[in-house]
Amino acid sequence: MVDRELTCKACEGTGMLSDDEGWQYNCSVCRGEGVIEAGGGSQSAKLMSVDENNRLLD
Repeated sequence: MVDRELTCKACEGTGMLSDDEGWQYNCSVCRGEGVIEAGGGSQSAKLMSVDENNRLLD
């Protein structure tokens, strides 16, 4: 069972996010894991590429 305090709030533990058009992609907060490690606020930001419609390119 996953501790609710460690569950990623951005993707609600699923590891996937979707935009308003229904495109799905890995959560950029937890990197698709669904959980955030204790003290995970110290991880560095990752620059991601986007297309002309501002969708993330994996």
